[in-house]
This record gives sequence, C-alpha cells and structure tokens, in this order.
Amino acid sequence: QVQLVESGGGLVQSGGSLRLSCAASGRTFGTYAMGWFRQAPGKERVFVAAISWRGGSFYYADSVKGRFTISRDNAKNTVYLQMNSLKPEDTAVYYCAATDPFRAVGTLLDDFGSWGQGTQVTVSS
Repeated sequence: QVQLVESGGGLVQSGGSLRLSCAASGRTFGTYAMGWFRQAPGKERVFVAAISWRGGSFYYADSVKGRFTISRDNAKNTVYLQMNSLKPEDTAVYYCAATDPFRAVGTLLDDFGSWGQGTQVTVSS
C-alpha cells in the first residue's frame, strides 16, 4: 500500500476556492490511479473525482462537474483537487485514495485500496 497525506483544507466562504493536495510515498506513484472522496457528517463517503494513472482519463461526480478539477504531478508524487465556486453542501472531510498499481481508474470505494486520513473542508454561507 501507498501512504497518502492530504492537505489544503480549511474554512472558505461560499463561492470561494480551495486546492487540496495529496502527497504519496514511494517510487511507484505513477502506476496508481487516484481519487478523491468526501464524507459529510452523518452521511456515507461518496465519490468526487478520479484520474487514471497515466493522467489521461478523468471522472467527476455530477455534483462537482464544472467546478472541481483533478490533476496529478507524477514527478512530485502528488494529486490535486482544485475546487472553485464552493457551496455549503461541499462541506465534508475529503479523502485521497489510490488504487493498486496499474489498475483502471474507478469511482467506487472498493476500487481503491489505500486511503489518506482526510482533510476538513468547510464552506460557510
């Protein structure tokens, strides 16, 4: 498994922006498809965005399409989530996740075998 550490969360007003980062350990980051999930209080963890291990395929939840952008820098072992036009309903703990090596990118929790500890994003109205 790869070790993942998220950063960049915080408190922002509605309409604002944040960029989350997820730093991965190891020398094989470029073989993992990566994803972001979020979990609001009292709710299940849900898919937000994912990117293939080569970086050529992207998937987004309908709720964030056009507002969030996932990207990766394999040279820095880091995946990003740029979040624009934030809404109060985006408030959640955001988790970074990695698949097994060379696995196709997915959108389900079970597609990902490694998880970070999460970072809190709070959007005030």
